[in-house]
Amino acid sequence: MIIVTGGAGFIGSAIVWGLNLRGYTEILVVDVLDKCKKWGNLTNLEFKESIDKDEFIEKLEKGKFGNKVDGIIHMGAESSTTVYDADYLMQNNYEYTKKIAIWCIKNNKRLVYASSAATYGNGQEGFCDEHSYLGKLKPLNPYACSKHLFDLWAYKGGLLKYIAGLKYFNCFGPNEYHKGNMRSMVLKAFRQIKRDGKVQLFKSYNPQYKDGYQMRDFLYIKDAVEMTLFIFENKKANGIFNIGTGKAESFCKLVTAVFEAMGKEVDIEYIDMPNPIKDKYQYFTQADMKKLKNAGYIKKTHTLKEAVSDYVKNYLLKGNSYLEH
Repeated sequence: MIIVTGGAGFIGSAIVWGLNLRGYTEILVVDVLDKCKKWGNLTNLEFKESIDKDEFIEKLEKGKFGNKVDGIIHMGAESSTTVYDADYLMQNNYEYTKKIAIWCIKNNKRLVYASSAATYGNGQEGFCDEHSYLGKLKPLNPYACSKHLFDLWAYKGGLLKYIAGLKYFNCFGPNEYHKGNMRSMVLKAFRQIKRDGKVQLFKSYNPQYKDGYQMRDFLYIKDAVEMTLFIFENKKANGIFNIGTGKAESFCKLVTAVFEAMGKEVDIEYIDMPNPIKDKYQYFTQADMKKLKNAGYIKKTHTLKEAVSDYVKNYLLKGNSYLEH
């Protein structure tokens, strides 16, 4: 049995989809489904059962799963960068992940967990996933800090020899519909274009970047799944890995691809950036992908235009919200 925590979330449910495509259905989904919309991510997928995250960790520590577990893909976390309750984040993201890691190592089970590209902070130290860089990183918000502290704990304790942590860059695609303000710019742009015929982007307050030319490493969820399952299945691939394309693109290029996929004329309006995020805004992210390639990953990622076109034409325009097995 493969356990996927956060299995009803964006990346987690897409991983369940990817496992289904590989023929895996003995999957335990761990998540909190009460009073949320993300249950819809599971409607087209095959899995054995779902369980609440608190009940799961209690059963795990009491040995209720025995030898049934082949491995854990731990995507469960509070992922909002605008949550500032540090105590909650430390309990939900840091301490919870520690318990899973300790169990997996003690029981010799595969563990792949979600770190985050947000741990790179403003990018001043670059975006290299070599462990020697971990101590130099300065996350910009409590969410990123909770992820970074676990990476450091695992590194200093020698656990990264046995487990794999994945730093996801800017993922977008089906199954993100429940994420509210944390939805990708592709989905936000699509809805703005349908409603207003135009897209709003933040102005730049950095003289090195024109308005709309702030850069991100945008990654299609289908590519993120392929990379994640490659690491999960390759038990010698341990440590921290970037999960991205290795190529930064501008927000202007991203939303232009959305307009083109919808058959609309490009109309972009630049608006003021909210004061609370001005001093914490990342103007550039680009994953260094050498480590993943050196581990043997050779598949090409979708180009930005290919990914946006697939998402818009085969999902958004068809009113199809979810990946289907």
